[in-house]
Amino acid sequence: MSISGLHITMFAWLAALLVGWLWRRSGALCLWLPAPSAALVGGVLLAAAYALFSGWGVPSQRTVLMLATVGLLRLSGKRWPWPLVWLLACALVVAVDPWALLQAGFWLSFVAVGVLFATDSGVASGNAAIELSTDAAPSRAARAMASVGAMFHEQWVITLALTPLTLLLFGQVSLVGLAANALAIPWVTLVVTPLAMAGVLVAPLWDLAALALTALNGYLQLLAGLPFATLVLAQAPLWAGAVGVLGGLLLALQLPWNLRLLGLPLMLPVLLWQAPRPAEGQFELLAADIGQGNAVLVRTASHALMYDSGPRFGRDNDAGQRVLVPLLRALDVRLDKVVISHRDSDHSGGALALLLMQPQAELLSSIEEGHELQAVRPARRCLAGQRWRWDGVDFEVLHPSAEDYVLVKKTNAVSCVLRISNGLRSALLMGDLEQAQEVRLLAEGVPLKADVLLVGHHGSKNASSAVFLDAVQPPIALVQAGYRNRYGHPAESVLARYAERHIRVIDSPHCGAATWQSAQPDEVKCQRAEGLRYWQHRVP
Repeated sequence: MSISGLHITMFAWLAALLVGWLWRRSGALCLWLPAPSAALVGGVLLAAAYALFSGWGVPSQRTVLMLATVGLLRLSGKRWPWPLVWLLACALVVAVDPWALLQAGFWLSFVAVGVLFATDSGVASGNAAIELSTDAAPSRAARAMASVGAMFHEQWVITLALTPLTLLLFGQVSLVGLAANALAIPWVTLVVTPLAMAGVLVAPLWDLAALALTALNGYLQLLAGLPFATLVLAQAPLWAGAVGVLGGLLLALQLPWNLRLLGLPLMLPVLLWQAPRPAEGQFELLAADIGQGNAVLVRTASHALMYDSGPRFGRDNDAGQRVLVPLLRALDVRLDKVVISHRDSDHSGGALALLLMQPQAELLSSIEEGHELQAVRPARRCLAGQRWRWDGVDFEVLHPSAEDYVLVKKTNAVSCVLRISNGLRSALLMGDLEQAQEVRLLAEGVPLKADVLLVGHHGSKNASSAVFLDAVQPPIALVQAGYRNRYGHPAESVLARYAERHIRVIDSPHCGAATWQSAQPDEVKCQRAEGLRYWQHRVP
């Protein structure tokens, strides 16, 4: 629901009515400047002041620029076709704020306005009113029903046309948005906002505005709680979204139905898009860009696992909410397991968001019985020797042992170590395991050789011992560490050990999200390289 622009436009209309009424009280002023022109200028200026007072957000800036553009055209006596007016408003907004092109609100607002212009819903409702006025004295009820019908028609047209764009931008679309906006827009516009404005003069009206907003929130929460409230799909590429928007526009336009139905096949790519998955017998690692912490998505042909969940940034802010949940939605991934290597917050901080989003996922971890995650999903202890097989790919837990839970007090020492192999290629995920445990793994003779290694303890000098690296012999090592982190990870001495063995080190600050596939073991795709923009910082 986005209605800030509507409120500023409503304020401009009310201000124009007031300025025009006051202007007409003076004959001298009317001779100097006609009242309609004065009302137009006053309405736009007061709307700009209101937008500035309310915080001068980007949507407010766009609305003021659009109002000023249309107002200047009208004052100059020009009557441009709507596509030119629309394009001029777009050009002015981009000229003032070129970064607006990167904001979802820019595309949603301008596409919505363009769709309303293109479908001619305003003209259609005006013609309907003219037809009613030529009939024998239409009743107020008939006029009210016509207005309500026009409003629902406009909301339906916008919802239909913006669905592909919403899926492209957010990977999900609300199925109850039409019902929500049908009440929310008139309620906020005609009840909440006027009461809030009038509260400046009569303070008790703010209490009424609060009650009105509380009632609206109850209605919206009821809709949001419905099981079918939101449709989440894999996030389609840009071309599919553009074709889908064109299809939605065709369906919404006032065209013959044989032409409008051509929009249905155009919407199919964005609705049916599926993110590519590994082939049978292959697997993929995606090391998410979550700062100082670990979070690796492991996918096979039909299964998925999340190894660690990134850090917690604050009380209600963590990598799960910010990065991992949107990532899983964009790829349309259903997790079978969540492995939390140990309790440290840079590994378990985002787990709660993941578990709430993925209620079917099993939790495998070394966390203690009283950990907060146990109340959400009872954890199965990870123990050396645990094995399972997905789509021709073997998973094996190498550490810790049952004795470690009793004897070891340091949380890093009980990190769950996971080895993944399809018989030809393998990966080793180390958590925060340190050198003492590395030596023990070597003594136990477990298979350690791997094609890609998730570096233990983010490259700390307490891990990645020389004998361990000689045993693993990984061509590629992934380091998940925060840019300029306070621990100095990865340590220079550790990087030197990797360099001596000609191991290619890929770290988060330079690579961003890193993707490695068993089918292409020599390649690592770096999101910061593939999606590089000129305004982004280049890490030295």
